Amino acid sequence: MSSSPQRARSESNSGDGAGERPRFFSNKAKNICWANAETVPGRHPERWRKDAAGNIVCKRLGNCQGCLCFQYDHIIPFSKGGESTAANCQILQTRVNNYKADAEAVDKSQLKGYSCDLKFTDKELDIIEMAVYGDVIRPGNQCRCRTVAEILGQTKSKDRVAACKLPYGDESV
Repeated sequence: MSSSPQRARSESNSGDGAGERPRFFSNKAKNICWANAETVPGRHPERWRKDAAGNIVCKRLGNCQGCLCFQYDHIIPFSKGGESTAANCQILQTRVNNYKADAEAVDKSQLKGYSCDLKFTDKELDIIEMAVYGDVIRPGNQCRCRTVAEILGQTKSKDRVAACKLPYGDESV
């Protein structure tokens, strides 16, 4: 048996195929699940979405424990016969998914009760996006990080995208 989780998953699902159901969502199902989630107004839809409880999550922060982290969840739990298909998939903030566990028919208000109580401002989300992606893409506000050489005044960027302004001062990142 392999030590690779991906290989171990495929090996465990590679028997004769009779009666076996895949436990994990395929990449195609995950992409459809992400696309079906509510977009965050003013944010790049490939980077930011709202989970089923209305929490903002970041695509690059899958399977971690923070308030912007998320997991792909079986709406009808796998343990109760739910399939690993896009139709049975939703994104949930990791904390919400952990509390939901294998519960069925959980409404949005119950899910919201499991959520982190943090709310992020647009400026805070800009800083997080800058840290995670190296730039910020928002309608009417696209910017990038400055290089160390730019910060030290040793060079000027040939990049036409402006350097981002820090939200708490007049400096650029």
